[in-house]
Amino acid sequence: MQQEIDNLQEKQKAVMPIWFSIPLYLIASFLLITIAAFIYVPFDRLIKADSAYISLIKNIISWTFQAFSVTFAAYIFLKYIDRVSPKELGLNIKGRGKDCLWGFIMAVILYAIGFSVSLMLGAVSITNIHLDLHLLILNLIMFFVAAWFEEVMCRGYIQGRLMTKMNKFLALGITSMLFSVLHFANPNMGVLPIINLFLAGILLGASFLYTKNLWFPIVLHLFWNWIQGPILGYEVSGSKTSYSLFVLSLPEDNIINGGAFGFEGSIICTILLIIASGLIILWGERKKYANVNNMPIVD
Repeated sequence: MQQEIDNLQEKQKAVMPIWFSIPLYLIASFLLITIAAFIYVPFDRLIKADSAYISLIKNIISWTFQAFSVTFAAYIFLKYIDRVSPKELGLNIKGRGKDCLWGFIMAVILYAIGFSVSLMLGAVSITNIHLDLHLLILNLIMFFVAAWFEEVMCRGYIQGRLMTKMNKFLALGITSMLFSVLHFANPNMGVLPIINLFLAGILLGASFLYTKNLWFPIVLHLFWNWIQGPILGYEVSGSKTSYSLFVLSLPEDNIINGGAFGFEGSIICTILLIIASGLIILWGERKKYANVNNMPIVD
């Protein structure tokens, strides 16, 4: 009870309401990204080597600048504008090994099911296999930094702030809508991809409702994209990756295989995202009920 009072007193000291701080945070983040771009551009022009390895390294550096920008802005806003502990961002890794493991397991299970169904229905076929361990590792690093960027901004700061002022599910819905809007400019966008990106936001944000920690969504996001593109050979949210372990062939573009948008444009993805999100929410509500009633819970 005392901790809740202390937290309430801290929040009452906020410099401005979240309706101003969130848009201002986004503006500050993108200003920092723009400044970082000016630092990065000379480096980008300096290295002219035309290879997949160099291209990925440059992408990693670019995404790192962006991830640092949104994280630094979130830290400043939480500490000096919202007047709460920066720990509320949810990046504390201590004791979160299980979250990371379950994020990885969920990504593997979802794609094992989704890809198997696609193969059985004849919606996709594997035409070649090309193993390059170095490119797989570089892609893993790139998608980790990209996942960090999106999760800190969308879930860590925006959803976290909204949850202090409204119903947690409403906050989740608003954040998920924003997540889908941020991808509107992606190649080959359509109605079903927009719906699936919204549902992906629900899936990624669901655990944050209950844990206030980002490591499950970061790891799930990382391996979702990595398995989708560099492993299976789909486009990642409409964008083709420079390398994939499997080379896929699509007999035709349809809602089963997702067409040019990739797996995230498929109805199979829709069904899996709804089921996975529901399971996380059921787990969270069950855990919340058990905590309220001082009951033991088995994960």
